[in-house]
Amino acid sequence: MLSRSNWLILGLAVLAAALGGYLQHRQRAAGTTPPSLLGQLPPPLVLPDLDGKLHRLDDYRGRRVLLNFWASWCAPCLREMPALAEAQAKFGEQGAIVIGIAMDEPVHVRAFLAAHPVDYPILIGEMGPPSSSLKLGNTRQILPYSVLIDADGRILATHAGPLSAAQLARWLAPAEAEH
Repeated sequence: MLSRSNWLILGLAVLAAALGGYLQHRQRAAGTTPPSLLGQLPPPLVLPDLDGKLHRLDDYRGRRVLLNFWASWCAPCLREMPALAEAQAKFGEQGAIVIGIAMDEPVHVRAFLAAHPVDYPILIGEMGPPSSSLKLGNTRQILPYSVLIDADGRILATHAGPLSAAQLARWLAPAEAEH
């Protein structure tokens, strides 16, 4: 049986943990708005694929690029993947490319992709700090998180949460103004 002072200490510890969690959640939810990334060049990004080969974001200059941050444990991410694969199949021949960036351990990514293969490149993101998605404006660290980059390498849009098929079509359809 715990003494009265031990119960008090235990209660204070639980209260402190709950308060700390609440404050962290509140800080993330409020999230200081970063300077707008729209129209800006993204920071240099060099990430490995599952074979360890490095890929530079600049390698895709001249194409419309959709970076999609996901993880094998993220249910909304997994529900979004078939729509991403369909969008890649539909718009890939028109110059667009979907690039999945897994914010996960390679062993988990390999296992997931063995069961659910996709036809677009998968890279392994930097977990941080700062994480690859944070560098591209994901201040709330929500997954899935997507960044659309135009053929000139400038950020056109960002989106936290799953993208619908209609939104993917709007994002990846060739733009008349791009060269």
